[in-house]
Amino acid sequence: MPLLTVQHVTTYRYKQSVAFGEHRMMLRPREGHDQRLLEARLDITPKPSELRWLHDVYGNSVAIARFAKRAKELRFESVIHLDHRPHQALDFQIEDYARTFPFAYSLEEIPDLARSIERHYRDDERAVDRWARRFLSRDGPTGTLDLLEAMTHGIKRELSYIPRQERGIQDPVKTLKLGSGTCRDFAVLMMEAARSLSLAARFVSGYLYSPVDGGKGHVGGGATHAWVRIYLPGAGWVEFDPTNGIVGNRDLIRVAVARDPAHALPLSGTWTGFPSDSLGMTVDVSVTGDATPPPAAHARVAVP
Repeated sequence: MPLLTVQHVTTYRYKQSVAFGEHRMMLRPREGHDQRLLEARLDITPKPSELRWLHDVYGNSVAIARFAKRAKELRFESVIHLDHRPHQALDFQIEDYARTFPFAYSLEEIPDLARSIERHYRDDERAVDRWARRFLSRDGPTGTLDLLEAMTHGIKRELSYIPRQERGIQDPVKTLKLGSGTCRDFAVLMMEAARSLSLAARFVSGYLYSPVDGGKGHVGGGATHAWVRIYLPGAGWVEFDPTNGIVGNRDLIRVAVARDPAHALPLSGTWTGFPSDSLGMTVDVSVTGDATPPPAAHARVAVP
């Protein structure tokens, strides 16, 4: 896997100068054994009067900007370079007791996993439950990884990906009824389906890499991407991208992880002006591979 470069530009435009409130950014990838941040740059125009960083309750890196100047345009440009190391499904070493579904998490793990097992969306008619149980074997024990792989590929095969610019998540039951949705809708559907089977699942926001040779069929690029992580004893938190049928972190650049997608917004904030002042926003994301590392070998954050 080459080193990857991600450029993410979000621009808000207005008819006349408006005032800006606090803006929160979740654009910096989470580091770990499978991805290592080499360099990061964040440019904001107009220049914020204050920029600070923190780690939220999930350990995500969050930048918070405040502004003193009014402007007709607000632009955020994030450029990151990282070393990404993909894990394939065959690499997962699941504990023997968890290789077959159903299984129970250990007493040591339950306190930290409990909130990620709770359902977050209403399902009065148990539609998501019934859909999830379609992937259980009728002829004998069901392999846990086989179950989750089948669910991942089932969403990709049965549901149509339709981009949607509006913010928010489609209810999982509605996604099943419509037979379509965005990457974030599919992630929430699989998250809730896994939780209906008492598996701990979390929402992931990040980026998708589509290499020219191996990325055929990838959808969801050109903007931020979403998928799900499910906790499997022995293997830990494992990535599943139902939009593209990916099991493992191949081509997936993890930025934010949360129990609820509302806690993993890439960019959010407020502005003050007339409603008619807004001319909308544009988001452009590019992810490219590079065989040579960037000049800097350490993390760097710069604001003009």
